[in-house]
Amino acid sequence: MNLYLETLGYTANIVAPIFFILFLGYLLRRLQLIDDAFVATGSKLVFVITLPALVFMSIARMDFHAVFNPQQLGYVLVTILLSFGLIWWLAARCIKAPEDLGVFIQGSFRSNYGIIGLAVSFNLFGQDGLAQASLLLALVIPLFNVLSIICLSIPMQRSEAMRLSDTLLEILKNPLILAVLLALPVSWFGLQLPEVVARTGNYFANLTLPLALLTIGASLNLKSLHDTSSQAFWATALKLVILPLVLTLGAWLYGFEGQELAIMMVLFGCPTAAASFVMARAMGGNAQLAANIVLTTTLGSVLTLSGGIYLLRLLGVI
Repeated sequence: MNLYLETLGYTANIVAPIFFILFLGYLLRRLQLIDDAFVATGSKLVFVITLPALVFMSIARMDFHAVFNPQQLGYVLVTILLSFGLIWWLAARCIKAPEDLGVFIQGSFRSNYGIIGLAVSFNLFGQDGLAQASLLLALVIPLFNVLSIICLSIPMQRSEAMRLSDTLLEILKNPLILAVLLALPVSWFGLQLPEVVARTGNYFANLTLPLALLTIGASLNLKSLHDTSSQAFWATALKLVILPLVLTLGAWLYGFEGQELAIMMVLFGCPTAAASFVMARAMGGNAQLAANIVLTTTLGSVLTLSGGIYLLRLLGVI
């Protein structure tokens, strides 16, 4: 009984602060203490400045040779590609409308790892967890974007070649990718950042998670739950339950354990990225379905991420 209560308290301490701030953002928006302009400006500030600063500082301060794990990166790459292909193959047999198919596929595999994932990893393992999660983030950012373009464009029979090239160019200009590319040499050679750079970077980095969670919470529209479809339900089930369970079990059988296994569980179990709604709308997909998937996975992840961490803790993995 004591182990149960200890594990339950440990899990609550990890997850509750994240979703409390997210709910606070929703509440402040309903009370009109923050508005759409704040959400738009805050989201842009996070994407362009504070999140790249967080990623840069976490990688620059880490011991690259101790944290870098090609097996982990390889497992994540292969399993995401396999999951993407399998979801597409199955969904194409059930979903006939092209504007729904791509949105369903994207919503089922694309994680909001840049915000929720980094926050949970930091709460779990501190700076070491944040550094390892940042390396995974450097892998999944371009991967998620390219796969999203492919699944949204091909069912609509558009010129995916042109769109894919445009996306690759945008990825190269992505502030997060640039932050990773700048930070890797610093970590690799063990360089010490000047005090003024380190202190300024920390100030910006510390803004990231609370500001990002507030803007995500303020963007939620619970009224759209009334229009949630069976497609949104199955995308949510895949994103929050089936994929995390299967891929985390596969990682454990492969030999991963401890921090590495927990961080991958968080990656696979994060809610669908809010950017999937923006991309779906821009490319002619079913924007309402995309919004519903983002909403239901975000709300559902309160339970599923908590449950995943709880099980790992109970089994002695972390």
